[in-house]
Amino acid sequence: MLNIVRERLHQGYRTLNYPFKQPVISPRFAGLPSITPTSCASCSAHACTNCCPTGALAITPDGPALDMGRCLFCRACEQVCPEKKIIFTHEHRLAAYTREALIIKGPAPNGFPDESVRPALGEPRRNLSLFARSLKLREVSAGGCMACEADVNVLCTLIYDLGRFGIEYAASPRHADGLLITGPVTENMRLALLDAWEATPDPRIVIAVGTCAISGGTFAESTEGCKGVESVLPEGCVDVYVPGCPPNPWSILDGILSVAWKKAHANR
Repeated sequence: MLNIVRERLHQGYRTLNYPFKQPVISPRFAGLPSITPTSCASCSAHACTNCCPTGALAITPDGPALDMGRCLFCRACEQVCPEKKIIFTHEHRLAAYTREALIIKGPAPNGFPDESVRPALGEPRRNLSLFARSLKLREVSAGGCMACEADVNVLCTLIYDLGRFGIEYAASPRHADGLLITGPVTENMRLALLDAWEATPDPRIVIAVGTCAISGGTFAESTEGCKGVESVLPEGCVDVYVPGCPPNPWSILDGILSVAWKKAHANR
């Protein structure tokens, strides 16, 4: 017993006071892209679009446009751009309320009105305040490689402590407020995802975690894939998109808190 108490005192308090204290993330982390919005007319090679494995990058009259919903955050475009118009910042808060908000065409903001906590990029398609006090999510792995799934599950550990926000994973969609979906939605998981959707009572929310869940990712053109959540579930059903391959756990937590961000603010 004394050894247990001694070890507890030695370990101390490990839960980070997120979102009021920002995490320390590896300097190699590729976060929110920043685009210099100037014409690429002088660059005839367009090496950035040619090297993108998922076609996430497009050249517009105003410069590059990067779709985070298709991006693998491999940084290949950043490395080959001769004018360094594409830069991946260290900002882990990537979540967006709409698919359109995932398309980056300009510089990343230097800061947010409230640096401790903020809603996702864009405007929510509906009022999510109903879920701010308590949120139960059913996690559905729709054919993922288990990278996103691992980073979703790690949120239950003491460093992140998802439960302190009143957010928990439910064992059944019938007991959940919504679905947290990872993976490109393979043919073998299509009916299972539809069953989980039908079993979740209204009003329900959907959080798409990872590039695969948003667009199909590298499996978008596969005959065994369904190109993400919105190719299977009703159009406009996704409330929050969390891009990344896989997203950092802090990015996922930020995305979940963008549903219940008032709750997070009240926990300060």
